[in-house]
Amino acid sequence: MSDIAILVPSYNHAPFIERTLRSIFAQTRRPKQLIVIDDGSKDESPQIIKRVLNECPFDNVFIARENRGLCSTLNEGLSKTCGEYFAYLGSDDIWLPDFLAEQFDLLESRPGAVLTFSHAFVIDEDNNIIDRTDNWTAFADGDMLPNLLRGEIFSSPGVLYRRSPLDKYGWNENAVLEDYELYLNLSFEGEFARNEKLLCAWRQHGWNTSDNFHAMLREQIDAQDRNLEKLGITREELNKIQAELKFNSVPNLIRSGHKREAWQMFRENIGAALPIGKIAKTALRLAVPAPIFRWNRMRVRRNAARRYGKLVV
Repeated sequence: MSDIAILVPSYNHAPFIERTLRSIFAQTRRPKQLIVIDDGSKDESPQIIKRVLNECPFDNVFIARENRGLCSTLNEGLSKTCGEYFAYLGSDDIWLPDFLAEQFDLLESRPGAVLTFSHAFVIDEDNNIIDRTDNWTAFADGDMLPNLLRGEIFSSPGVLYRRSPLDKYGWNENAVLEDYELYLNLSFEGEFARNEKLLCAWRQHGWNTSDNFHAMLREQIDAQDRNLEKLGITREELNKIQAELKFNSVPNLIRSGHKREAWQMFRENIGAALPIGKIAKTALRLAVPAPIFRWNRMRVRRNAARRYGKLVV
């Protein structure tokens, strides 16, 4: 048994919550405790959780209450647990069996690290693997602040936190995007340890907050503004960083159906884009009709599902 506390914040994920919980039960390194907080689900999630927790092989607590939002639920779970390490797993996501063992060992070997993160499979509602985060970027190891300022964020299912720095900040309950401002704050406290393995599965479907890129971008910029003094840069320097971030967001805004905002972002921040080939490529994407863009995105996902198959754990 490890000195690790696990939280599952549950909300309207009845089709997925059992598999999420069983992926925790199957860990090769068992946690010290598990707390599941249902945040006012309107579906059958509470009944499924109660039934499945009867088979949990370690200490567990279940709380069902009215809806308060994800960040409030995360802070509540943190306050009700103890231990040197803390992780949370969304009620539709999955850990591979060696997740805790791998991440625990990595944090133990990196005393200067405030957290460790891994790559993730991206899965759909039917557990088809539609992408892998190691196809996107390698991410950084150590100082993550430059990457965070560029909007590069790893997926939350792959994270194990060291509790002491996490307790210092917790989650901003007024934030739209739960983890981004926390990552900014933790980057001031120590390094981020990267595990290059794929150790979890991050589910994407129609109601993922992470698919609302327009809201994500706005929250990233707002969080940067709120923490300007901590960043150690001038307002002018941050303006330049944010202009590049906005320009680089244009393709994602198109994918999420915000083409008007994408055009505006392109025009207002074109000066931040170099080289010229990058401007031309982005302009070409803007010229493609949105239905074709979405069709191509679905085509890529279907091809990935055929290539990688279903997640088997």
